[in-house]
Amino acid sequence: MSYTHVTAPTQYVEAGGVRHAYRRFGKQGGTPLVFLVHFRGGMDNWDPAVTDGLAANREVILFDYAGVAGSSGEVPETFEAFGDDSAAVIRALGISQADVLGFSIGGYIAQTLTLRHPELVRRLVLVGTAPRGGEAEGRDPKALEVAANPVPTMEDFLFLFFEPSEASQQAGRDFWARRHQRTIDVDPLSGPEVTRAQVAAITAWREPAGEGFSQLKTIQQPTLVVNGSHDVMVPTINSYILQQHIPNAQLIIYPDSGHGALFQYPELFVNHVSRFLDSEPAFG
Repeated sequence: MSYTHVTAPTQYVEAGGVRHAYRRFGKQGGTPLVFLVHFRGGMDNWDPAVTDGLAANREVILFDYAGVAGSSGEVPETFEAFGDDSAAVIRALGISQADVLGFSIGGYIAQTLTLRHPELVRRLVLVGTAPRGGEAEGRDPKALEVAANPVPTMEDFLFLFFEPSEASQQAGRDFWARRHQRTIDVDPLSGPEVTRAQVAAITAWREPAGEGFSQLKTIQQPTLVVNGSHDVMVPTINSYILQQHIPNAQLIIYPDSGHGALFQYPELFVNHVSRFLDSEPAFG
C-alpha cells in the first residue's frame, strides 16, 4: 500500500531509551528526507502539501522528539541533546545517511545534528531558523507568548506564520485546513512540560558560543536556506547570516510571507527543495 501524510500509520522505534513515534511514506529507494518540526510541534503540524509533495520522489520520515506528542521520555533542554536524540532515531531506523529538513527550532536541531553527527547528513534544508546567538531585532515581543498558548488556534498561526496581507492570511487559512485533514491516529497535544523544556533550550540557543558564527563554517554539507520576507518569530536577517557563514549554502526568500513561508508557497517550496536535493552536483 502506498501511504500519504494522512494515511501513514504511526509506528514506534526504541532509540536512546525513548519510544519514538514516527511515520514514513513516499517513494522507496535513494536518500530519505527527515523532517524536524517547530516549537511544541509533532508530526501532525506539517503541511500535507509539503510532505506529500516531497514524498513523490523520495521517502519522507516524520517523528516526534523525546517527550513530545506520541514519544516517551523527557523533553531535552538543549538543542545539542535534541540533535543527539534525532541522530539516535535515524540510526534506529536503519538509515546510514539522510537529507534533513529543519523548520524553526527544527532548524536549530538540524544544525546541532549536522555538527555533532556529520556522517548522518547528506544535504541540509534550513527553514525559518537561525544560528546560535542569532539576531533578535525584528522579533515580535508577543511571539513566544502566543506560541506557548496551551491550545494554539488558527488565529495564533495566522499571526505567527503569515503576513497581515489578505493574500498571506488566505494562504494561512488554506494551510490550516490542509493541516487538519488527518483525523484518525493523530498526535496528542504537547503539554506544559514540553513548553518549559523547549523554552529553556531556546533561551540557551540565543546565547552566542565561541567567536561569531564560527561553528557554521564547519558545516560542509550543501545547504538550502529558506524564509519569508518578514519573519516575526525568527527574524529573516538570520537566514542571511546562515547563508553567509555556511560555506556551501544558497538562500531563497519568498515575498509577502513570514515564518511559515513554506506553507504559504507549498508547491514552490517543494519545487525548490526537490531540485536542491536531486541536483548532482548540488546547485548544478
